[in-house]
Amino acid sequence: MTVHLMIDSPLGPLRLTSDGEHLTGVYFTEHRHAPDDLGEEVGEGEAPDVLVQASRQLADYFAGVRTDFDLPLASVGTDFQRRVWDLLRTIPYGQTWSYGQLAQALGQPGASRAVGLANGRNPISIVVPCHRVIGSSGDITGYGGGVQRKQALLDLESRATAPSLFS
Repeated sequence: MTVHLMIDSPLGPLRLTSDGEHLTGVYFTEHRHAPDDLGEEVGEGEAPDVLVQASRQLADYFAGVRTDFDLPLASVGTDFQRRVWDLLRTIPYGQTWSYGQLAQALGQPGASRAVGLANGRNPISIVVPCHRVIGSSGDITGYGGGVQRKQALLDLESRATAPSLFS
């Protein structure tokens, strides 16, 4: 049974979904490709532990103190999509790859368009960092939560990884 928890973020409300054991989705309220049925909405008091942990880890991420996530994940998609989503988790915090680089790393250098389509269907945004994939020219291209949010996520990570003048 799928349930969802609404949380606030600096980029607007997020809906976190779970099957009770795994995080299955992270969606902005105006998220392209979000499922129509996110299950019953629950409050933090009755939410599965994985949603409470996801909420805390996302808060730490937005505060700039978390660079990766430690959550049990379950994504529904094709084998190809899941391979792309798994590879997204290897892109280091604060770095970007192009769709072509992602296709190359996948072992399918001619599949950058298919990689882009799979990237756009990622159900667990932020935690599975599809926002770290940009156009080969460096352009900020599509994002399920909107291009402005993608840019904000990249800006957050670049500020956190920028060298300090006082180090």
